[in-house]
Amino acid sequence: KQAPIRPSKAVVSTQSTGVVMGIVAADVRPQDAYDAHKFLPEWFLSLIQNLFTYGLVIVPGALAIRWIKQTNYIEKINPGGPLYKLILTCVHGKQDLADDVEKGVDGSTPKPEKSAGGPQKLLVCVVGLQCSYLMWGYLQEKIMTSTYNGNKFKDSQFLVFMNRILALLMVYGYISAVKQPTHKTPLYKYSFSSFSNIMSSWCQYEALKYVSFPTQVICKASKTLAVILMGKVVSRKKFPAYEYVCAALIFVGVSVFLLWNPQETDKNYTKETTFSGLFILFGYIVFDSFTSNWQGELYSSYKMSSYQCMLGTNIFSSLFTGVSLLLEGVLFSNLLLCLEIPALAYDVVGMSIFSMTGQFFIFYCIETFGPVVFTIIMACRQVLSIIVSCLMFGHPLTAQSFLGALIVFCAIFLRIYAKQRREPSVDGKCGICSIIQENCYKKL
Repeated sequence: KQAPIRPSKAVVSTQSTGVVMGIVAADVRPQDAYDAHKFLPEWFLSLIQNLFTYGLVIVPGALAIRWIKQTNYIEKINPGGPLYKLILTCVHGKQDLADDVEKGVDGSTPKPEKSAGGPQKLLVCVVGLQCSYLMWGYLQEKIMTSTYNGNKFKDSQFLVFMNRILALLMVYGYISAVKQPTHKTPLYKYSFSSFSNIMSSWCQYEALKYVSFPTQVICKASKTLAVILMGKVVSRKKFPAYEYVCAALIFVGVSVFLLWNPQETDKNYTKETTFSGLFILFGYIVFDSFTSNWQGELYSSYKMSSYQCMLGTNIFSSLFTGVSLLLEGVLFSNLLLCLEIPALAYDVVGMSIFSMTGQFFIFYCIETFGPVVFTIIMACRQVLSIIVSCLMFGHPLTAQSFLGALIVFCAIFLRIYAKQRREPSVDGKCGICSIIQENCYKKL
């Protein structure tokens, strides 16, 4: 049986029964396409195509930035003009101006005040984060595994594009309404984390074609070890011993889960597809670990707000994925497909909205209660997402795979506890105790 052909041009044909996802391969002989798919999986060919189109944007931009810096071009143009402002924002940044603006009257840098948290706000964070990311995970799995008018939607990059373009519009509206600190980061520096971010998102969506959502969640939890290794490479960080112990426990738990998880009993997965899915998830872990470490370096160097970082990252993410979809000739056909199939459009837009609201709840929770409470909420969300996925999509779990998942989540909570014991708050109490005590005093 001839394998399906990766489209060079996607066409939407309307019939009386609805929309059929037709595929036309222009100037490609069927035997050549079959030979390519015989040795290379479809996801690999799609990855190569995406990387090539990204390179058409990244390489010229990198050469232009390098030439501007080497020739010191900004000193040769009229200061205050549009071109000067553009180069200053994109290449050099406004570091001198930002330093003057952000300093107080006495010359010191004012410290941001931490918001006061209460039980009502904590409830808002818990409900907001759980609802947003549980619905996001459900819609993500539904889009990648369900059929629409008898066909599966396979373009992971289009989902990344829709997610990023909607996030870009919402963050821009928020920054326009709420005052932010003076932005001094050279805009091009966001392109590094943007590229790794869209690659990790693409890997996340693409992996659902080959592994179940519970397997994906468990594997994503194992990125602690990758974050440690990437932190040493990118930021030269040193980590305490408990980080390595927790990472090792997570690795053991993931291994137990994967070895005894009955993927072969599910007709949607085979040994070959499961291996492809795990390899794609490994790519997700690597790219996502780089993203967090690179953004951490930007925060420490330029002190921008989280929303400014989101805006800069989403600008390049929308640019990379939008240009790639245009060059591949599938952007407008996918948009037309969403218009012709309302169920698909609702799921894609809904997934993007829930992802974006989840991001806002993340920043609100961290600013109000700190990272420890946020980490606990998100760890509970991972457990609930596995339960929801198994109930909604019928994924089987054995007692051994359940034990592996339990080891992973115990290691996550152990890491939280060890970090709090190592880093007490100013009054000597752990962060969680301080929050509870502060809320009790307010109630009294």
